Parts: sequence; C-alpha cells; structure tokens
Amino acid sequence: MISLLMATVPTVAALAWHASLPNAIALHTQLFATEAMLVGLIAILSLNTVHHLHCSAVLHLVTQHDLALLAKFDALTGLPNRLMLRERFQDSVSALQSDGVALHYVDLDGFKSVNDLHGHPAGDALLREVARRMEKTVRAGDTVARLGGDEFVVLQTDLGHPDEAQMLARRLIRDLSAPYLIDGKSVLVAASIGIAMAADFGLDLERLLSCADCALYRSKSRGKGQFNFATSADFGKLSSAAAA
Repeated sequence: MISLLMATVPTVAALAWHASLPNAIALHTQLFATEAMLVGLIAILSLNTVHHLHCSAVLHLVTQHDLALLAKFDALTGLPNRLMLRERFQDSVSALQSDGVALHYVDLDGFKSVNDLHGHPAGDALLREVARRMEKTVRAGDTVARLGGDEFVVLQTDLGHPDEAQMLARRLIRDLSAPYLIDGKSVLVAASIGIAMAADFGLDLERLLSCADCALYRSKSRGKGQFNFATSADFGKLSSAAAA
C-alpha cells in the first residue's frame, strides 16, 4: 500500500504542477488536469482493492485458526476432546516423569435415565455442569477432556505421591455425585472411575486409556460411585487381544 502511494503521488503532483504553469496551453492544462484526476482515481481504487484483499486474507487466517481450535474441543462442554488430549500429552511427555502421571477414565452412572426421563436437552445441560465441576475439582495443571457421551478423562500430572491419584478419584466421585439443578429439577447421577498409572504402564496415552477403561469396567460392575486401579492383568489381557 505504501509502495503504491509512493508510485502514484509524485505522478499526480507532477501532472497537477504542469497544468498550473502560467505558459501552459489551455488544451494541455485540461489534459494534464484530467490525467492527474484519472491517476488519482486509479490510485484510490487500487488502495481500496488492496485494503479489501488484506482484510480478506486476515479474515481467512482467523477463520482457519478458529476452525483448527474448534476441531480440538468438544462442542457441547468446551472441554478438550481426544485430539487435544493427545496433543497436550505429547507436548508435555518429555517433561513428565512416569511415576507422577495418572489417567482417570470417568463414566457417569445413571446418565441414560436422565436422558430418558427428562429429555436430551436436560442431558446436555447435565453434561455441561459435570464438565464445570470436574474443572473445579482438578488442579490448574491437569487436563479434563470429554471423549464422547458421558465419558470423560482426567490427565493428572506432577503427582508427589501415588496416593494423590486415589485422593483425586474420591473428590471427583464426591463432587459429581452431589445433586444437580437442571431446568428447575433436582437430578442425581454418580461417577465410576478407572485409573491407570504411568509408573505401571509407561507414558503411552493409548495404553493408559485402554488400561484405565479395563479398570473402569470393574468399577461399574461393583456398583455406583466406585474407582479401581488398572493392574498388570489388565495389561496382559490387552496384549493378548492385540496379538490374537
């Protein structure tokens, strides 16, 4: 844009100057004045075009950036989705110590009944409130993600002691089991949790998710509001299934 101004302004000024000379022929005066106006008009139109192209390019970049972010977050709750969970895990894996990482696989007990009894809008409102409670329960450095449906994951890092994973699981079960007020109605659900420790299974996100899912299955089979840790037997079952 500046280059365009530098190129056109001297031309317009020169034409205008020639038109104003006392000894300029009348026809030349009119010609120079007309040329100056035309060059100036072209410059103005060009500036508008450049400005429009610049705005379009900026809008395109912003839109692309927004779409890239949307692809990594859950549309309903605003939580990171599986893609963002994987990205955050990979970004921090080099700085993580395996004995300081726990992955909690959280599933709501009774969520289907809420959907059936109160309808899907109420179920969506409940999921949003569950997400908010989970974010308040974990520490700022931990990640809460929604995998889909009523399944959530908490990536707990920087554990000073393995017992901290158990303590967080108890807090999550307590906080998520408190009554919810949805559309003026009191709603109750519970939470079951499966926990996989990186100290036992390594810093591999998919392996941790699979092992935590096995532990979650055991938790749900024992009733509502339970948590269990993944064991070497869970890993053995997964290895056997993969080899089959």
